[in-house]
Amino acid sequence: MEEQATVSAADIARIAGVGRAAVSNWRRRYGDFPPPVGGTASSPLFSLFAVENWLRERGKPVEISLGDRVWQRLRNLGDDLELGDRVGRVGSFLSGRGVREWTFSPRYDDAELLDLLDRFADEVGAREAFEFLLERYVEAHSRQLSVTAGPVAALMSRLIGPDPGVVLDPACGIGTLLLASGGGRLLGQVGDPATSCIAAHRLLLAGADMEMYGADALSMDSYEGLLADAVVCDPPFNEREWGYDELVGDPRWEYGQPPRGEPELAWVQHCLAHVKPGGLVAIRMPPAAAGRRTGRRIRGNLLRAGALRAVVTVGGADLWLLRRPEPGERPPSRLLLLADPSTVEEQWQEHLRGAEVPGAVRIIDLLDEVIDLSPARYQARDEHAGEAFLEVRRHFEKIRPELPPLAVSGGKLSFTTIGELLKSGVLTVPESVEAGDVLAAPAVPAYVHSGASFAAEPTMSKYRTDPERLDAAFLAGCLRAAGQLAPSSSTRIDLRRTRIPRLPIEAQRAHGAAFTRLAAFEDAIREAAESGLELVRLGLTGLTEGQLKPEN
Repeated sequence: MEEQATVSAADIARIAGVGRAAVSNWRRRYGDFPPPVGGTASSPLFSLFAVENWLRERGKPVEISLGDRVWQRLRNLGDDLELGDRVGRVGSFLSGRGVREWTFSPRYDDAELLDLLDRFADEVGAREAFEFLLERYVEAHSRQLSVTAGPVAALMSRLIGPDPGVVLDPACGIGTLLLASGGGRLLGQVGDPATSCIAAHRLLLAGADMEMYGADALSMDSYEGLLADAVVCDPPFNEREWGYDELVGDPRWEYGQPPRGEPELAWVQHCLAHVKPGGLVAIRMPPAAAGRRTGRRIRGNLLRAGALRAVVTVGGADLWLLRRPEPGERPPSRLLLLADPSTVEEQWQEHLRGAEVPGAVRIIDLLDEVIDLSPARYQARDEHAGEAFLEVRRHFEKIRPELPPLAVSGGKLSFTTIGELLKSGVLTVPESVEAGDVLAAPAVPAYVHSGASFAAEPTMSKYRTDPERLDAAFLAGCLRAAGQLAPSSSTRIDLRRTRIPRLPIEAQRAHGAAFTRLAAFEDAIREAAESGLELVRLGLTGLTEGQLKPEN
């Protein structure tokens, strides 16, 4: 088993005590550096056994901590797609040490791993051991996981106040915001069952009085009717599937039906619906939510009711600070808008007390045809534009869109159709959705379902492939390319006439991988565009205000 363990370039750098650039240099300079044994071209995996031998032969220091050995054993115990399940089960084991068994599938039962876990927990403590492994898990799945940055989580916890009592996070991820909140009772919900298991045991190991559910909070509200003392939330941005059609007229939409393309405004109202009158909500929002025309009505209603109290730009996103109005309470006359978060804590407390503070803008001046609540629009002088520019630039430089290598082909293809594939049994329409199924809906490009919890729309098309004869990613790419899903339609669309090239399964898998990389390229391009526009804004402000200067 030890010889089968694999490591990433980041793992090698950590083992050897060098930077990742040094590992890349070794791969270029030394022809005998161990070749990849798995992974992808952009994220290769190497044999741990071979790497250790290679390093020792060259006299390079090799130090693999007990924690890293546990991590490598855990990671190589199965497919990376199920790594979250295994991490959750490790949390379960550490939460009840002495019970020598896994809590889920027995196929991962591994006596050596359990012994390593015991030794590691004895060495550093059960909670610290799990936090270590969780850090490695987040690092390995940084593109799939969205974790609230520690400083942002700490700021949000301070803004809801000390000792907040019962705190709810309806999109809690791995529990970072709940842990930071300091609440006496912590309530969490997250759509992915594996992630909810991780979060639950993370909170248990921290000694928290907690409750956790693994279901999407918008489509399956596990805390219906509950009112917390405070709510914190860092919801997924730009989520395409959030149950718009199924949730029309939901009683939570007190301030207006959220537009299909603005799920963040659904999360805002969900949070307000779950906090006591007078209770505070801190929710992280994309900057575009402050000024999109489609959300104008809801923003106006939040302002008129006195529910939205502040918008603060923090780390490339906005924090919306809300307070659920008490019955008969007179709405405030000003909204706090801050592009610089360095003074927000003092100003926020003063603003809540009704004092006039710098950055507070009259609400009557905001209720125009646009209702743009972007703090930068009202910031006379951004004294930290230079620092913000550098921070956004660092983020921008990490975004590296990679196109799949595609070559011109002169060959002609023959085609079949979805209908023919259904008749032949290569393709079926499942009753319920499982990981690996292909899903498509109006205005949503087809994709392969990951297995996370979601709300199926009535207009959604669902397909399940025979993996030995039809690759799911290949099918999703063909459906995406066909472009036959009309965005304005609210009825099921018959895709049976969609043409699918006739290719051998290996060629399908190669095409499917290319389709997947093109979709990732599209996401990266969109993120780069948003960050690039922010760089332009900060650059213009910094040059104008003297916070930046041209480099020679």
